Amino acid sequence: MALVIEMPKLSDTMEEGGIANWLKKEGEKIGEGEPLVEIETDKATQEYESPEEGVLLKILVQPGKAVALRTPIAIIGAAGEKFDLAALTGGGTKTAATTPAAAPTTSAVPPKPTAKPVGAPFGTPVGAPFGAVTVTSAQAAPVGVGRVKASPLARKVAAELGVDVSQISGSGPAGRVVLRDIEHRSGSGAAAAQSALVQPGVAGAASTTIPVTMMRKTIAKRLLAAKNDAPHFYLTISADVTKLEAWRQQLNGAAAKAAKAGVAATKVSLNDVVILAASRALKVHPEVNSSWQGDTILQHAEAHVAIAVALPEGLVTPVIRRADALGLRDIAASVRDLAGKAKDGKLSNDAYAGGTFTISNLGMFGIEEFTAIINPPQAAILAVGAALPTPWVDEHGALVVQQRMKMTLSCDHRVVDGATGAKFLQTLVSYLEEPMQMLV
Repeated sequence: MALVIEMPKLSDTMEEGGIANWLKKEGEKIGEGEPLVEIETDKATQEYESPEEGVLLKILVQPGKAVALRTPIAIIGAAGEKFDLAALTGGGTKTAATTPAAAPTTSAVPPKPTAKPVGAPFGTPVGAPFGAVTVTSAQAAPVGVGRVKASPLARKVAAELGVDVSQISGSGPAGRVVLRDIEHRSGSGAAAAQSALVQPGVAGAASTTIPVTMMRKTIAKRLLAAKNDAPHFYLTISADVTKLEAWRQQLNGAAAKAAKAGVAATKVSLNDVVILAASRALKVHPEVNSSWQGDTILQHAEAHVAIAVALPEGLVTPVIRRADALGLRDIAASVRDLAGKAKDGKLSNDAYAGGTFTISNLGMFGIEEFTAIINPPQAAILAVGAALPTPWVDEHGALVVQQRMKMTLSCDHRVVDGATGAKFLQTLVSYLEEPMQMLV
């Protein structure tokens, strides 16, 4: 009996889904649990597995299209089976699959089973409005002979450049073709293909319209709501990170020596130390490590720090669990693992769940100071700028040059008062200026 496949709910915040790529063609057999389609949600592009064995009789939603949850997207049934699309879907134009004339027509309409989402998220994602990063397009590259593993972004760029992904050896996990493989194959053309607009004033130039992905829609919707609903205020402070930088260089020097001796040791970045210091400061000031619940304020017992990872397709905020209980090298390893998976499109929904505080660092881009929008229902987000040589009058009244770094804390005034936020920043600065305090 023909089975209607509906757009599944693959994340707790998903309201609609986009078809990134069909992994089977009409008339092709598929086994139960075999990947059928790549679906773009508000957080990730995920493979959705067939709930039953059969033949893909009809594709109802083409790649690049977005539909609401529970909208029919495909029909699966027996080989050669006829079906009444209007009867199966409860309306619409009657459509029949091309079958031999002798094939019997389905006389009874079975109850529509609800396919169980594969890889459904664990727990309720908190503070993850940005989602996992993938880009889909109606120009997604065809799979070719057999199934080629490739990220949706790699497929999109390959299609724009006219590159056949089936002819490329993937360097991602399990041989998956990722963006860097396309760039290596096509040189600088991949970067040019992603340009949003052509330069004005050039003869024959025209603007380009870029489709909005599920992720980008969610960014727009939730951040607009966050900015409108949460009464933001901002506190800016700077820290002398001269001692911290010396300590970090010492740690990385030891890591380099260990590597030469064949012992693995993770190097640490300034951002890793900021995460460590912030997580420790959150334990001292739990009022900042809180969430607005409407009638109540939830004060979290552990500091789950979300880190903003900037990718060409958008921003993602994976979470470092219990950052307050981790050592510096553990945090550094976690950051690299999460960032690497984000770039390869391999983060699952639960990687974004449960964040209690967010850090956004644009210092590596030379940004000296900025403000960030709170990631609801969190109560605060820390915006970190670049560490720069800065003229400064020290405690003795002498003019000196220090390596200073500005940070701005965006606070939800419903949860965090000005004095509370200021005390948190004072503690944070004390840890950054005297990093040994964090180790006691």
